[in-house]
Amino acid sequence: MTGELKAKMTIDREFAVATVDPRIYGSFVEHIGRAVYGGIYEPNHPQADDRGFRQDVADLVRELQVPIIRYPGGNFVSGYKWEDGVGPRDRRPARLDLAWRTTEPNEIGTNEFMQWCRQVGAEAMMAVNLGTRGIEDACNLIEYCNHSEGSYWSDLRKSHGYKEPHRIKTWCLGNEMDGEWQVGYKTAEEYGRIAVETAKAMRLVDPGIELVACGSSHSAMPTFPQWEATTLEHTYDAVDYISLHQYYGNPKRDTANFLASALDMDRFIRSVISTCDYMKAKKRSKKTINLSFDEWNVWFHTLESDKAIVPWSVAPPLVEDRYTFEDALVVGSMLITLLKHADRVKIACLAQLVNVIAPIMTDTGGKSWKQTIFYPFLHASVYGRGIVMQPIVLSPKYDSADYTDVPYLEAVAVYRPETKEITVFAVNRHLESALLLDCDLRSLGQVRVVEHLVLAHDDLQAKNTRDEEPVRPRRGPEVQAQDGQLAVSLPKASWNVIRLEAMA
Repeated sequence: MTGELKAKMTIDREFAVATVDPRIYGSFVEHIGRAVYGGIYEPNHPQADDRGFRQDVADLVRELQVPIIRYPGGNFVSGYKWEDGVGPRDRRPARLDLAWRTTEPNEIGTNEFMQWCRQVGAEAMMAVNLGTRGIEDACNLIEYCNHSEGSYWSDLRKSHGYKEPHRIKTWCLGNEMDGEWQVGYKTAEEYGRIAVETAKAMRLVDPGIELVACGSSHSAMPTFPQWEATTLEHTYDAVDYISLHQYYGNPKRDTANFLASALDMDRFIRSVISTCDYMKAKKRSKKTINLSFDEWNVWFHTLESDKAIVPWSVAPPLVEDRYTFEDALVVGSMLITLLKHADRVKIACLAQLVNVIAPIMTDTGGKSWKQTIFYPFLHASVYGRGIVMQPIVLSPKYDSADYTDVPYLEAVAVYRPETKEITVFAVNRHLESALLLDCDLRSLGQVRVVEHLVLAHDDLQAKNTRDEEPVRPRRGPEVQAQDGQLAVSLPKASWNVIRLEAMA
């Protein structure tokens, strides 16, 4: 261990943040690029089922254990007529999608997506169009989806072959309405008014739903956080969540700075929480607004190449970032940040799920494979369910171009009472040195180490492909906990999952 940097982490069962809402491991399927057509749906594929859904893709989604999936957008929803995507396929019109300047064939719509969600074991998080449409269309859609029978729209659903209602619980009131790129862009006042009236009307159709208001499209928006304050001034009593969106990139090839991105994510979350709580105080309310971080990921690799896509084609290869090992480290750090805020972040959606800035990639007619970011998301989803314990971390730090006092160790712990399992998620940001982590586990009693999983690679730019998977987890050196102490070496630039079991 000579020459290694050292960090210390104290885990105490009494330092509970909150129980993780499983929906923090949600994802996103938008009608963009090959996310739907050639992604989840490819009827001529050798592994397609009788509905046209690729079973190799469905298997990978089930492996990730994604509990909720946002649909159908994204920017796409702001010009979407949902009626185009229901009923007999041979009667569905092709439409120009203004958001991505492609042609939407409408082979897949609400009912097919709900079938696919049931197949992969996920709930749907449905977005309504508040760009080009409004209250009436949102009410029609929720009546179509959630009302049992005896009304025009519910009976229309039944005539389309879906006797039972879909019972969608979570609904987004539009998408990124603060962005001038959005079809139907609105000011905060305009959006707040349409959002609250839509929310009230939708709840009259189904009082049991929960609603997400649009927050800022990202933390650098010039209207942030006033947008949140104005929106909540109107909608506070009518909604349950406000959304956050954020993507990070490394166009300048400054890895040390890129690996610190989660610090910005943390500041963004804290600022939105502060704004929500300010409005709670201003309104003298007992209600707490929680957060839906329903778009997050790394996205920068294709920002230039996507400009060359030919307009109005069907399902072009758009936004197909091929992720590197360093991207996986950033995604891991972002997952840790979301877990640290499990008391307020109740929903989060990795954007997106298949082909489009996604952990899963496919070839048309061919293979599917796992990108580098698949693994930290998989580990967090499978092992990160339970009670988040806020660790006390002492770590050496560094400064980068945009951040100061960046800890080399980014870590959190999750305790699952029913199985007595404790999982430590840890990223070593140091690019040259391993990090010796001393864990104080005395409050947990006697524990044993189940396994130490490591995602590491000497080449930060290493990528997985259809034929090779150089970035994949391996078992770390065997370690043991003694007298409530655990010493484990975290390799340089690595994602680590340390699984422990309490013996009493």
